[in-house]
Amino acid sequence: MLGKKLRYLHLPPDAALPALQLPPFIAIVLVDAEVLETWMWDACRWLVAAGCRYALVWGQDCEAWHDAIDDASLEAFDYDDIPEDRFVLTTWHEDEDMEEVFWFAKHRAAHPVVPLNTTLVLHLAATARQDEIEALYAQA
Repeated sequence: MLGKKLRYLHLPPDAALPALQLPPFIAIVLVDAEVLETWMWDACRWLVAAGCRYALVWGQDCEAWHDAIDDASLEAFDYDDIPEDRFVLTTWHEDEDMEEVFWFAKHRAAHPVVPLNTTLVLHLAATARQDEIEALYAQA
């Protein structure tokens, strides 16, 4: 795990999507709030455009988020072949504890071509829980 960086980003439902300056990264999308479907699609496109190469989704409607990220990745290349270094792997974790998702992200999630040394925890919720979530991630 040497050299791996963790970033936490809290966004309330329907917030403006900020610019991200990250190398290719793992995104752990924690969905703790109901969001409009159009915002979900915008957020998925934003993640793919920002350099997400592996997305793990947990929480409300996680399977829909998984599918939307997959589709955003295909859409970015006009539903044609995706270069290996731009391919986005996705998983959803409907029946798992958050700690299990963190463990998987830290110890198993890997891209077949691109090294992923940055993990973004995208927390979609009314209230931020940065300290708690970062502590859970550290323990995983």
